[in-house]
Amino acid sequence: MPHTKREMIRIVRSPEGEFSIDLTGKKSGRGAYICRKKDCFAAAKKKHSLERSFRSEVPQRVYDDLLEELYTQGDIE
Repeated sequence: MPHTKREMIRIVRSPEGEFSIDLTGKKSGRGAYICRKKDCFAAAKKKHSLERSFRSEVPQRVYDDLLEELYTQGDIE
C-alpha cells in the first residue's frame, strides 16, 4: 500500500543548494520523500535514491540528520 505524503519525511534542496529536512512540507525548493521505516532509509541510502531525485551529491550530514530525526520520532528502533 502506498504511503501518503503525511506518512513520509520530506528532504528539500533550497534554491541556494542547501539540504534540510522539511517536517512541514512547505519549504521552497526541490523535495524528495522517504518513508519513516528503517528498511526505507537503508534502501534509499544504498541505492542512492536521494542523489537520483536531486540529480546531485547529497552530503552525509543529510543522512545523519534524517536518521537522527527518525530515532527522535521513534520511527526506527
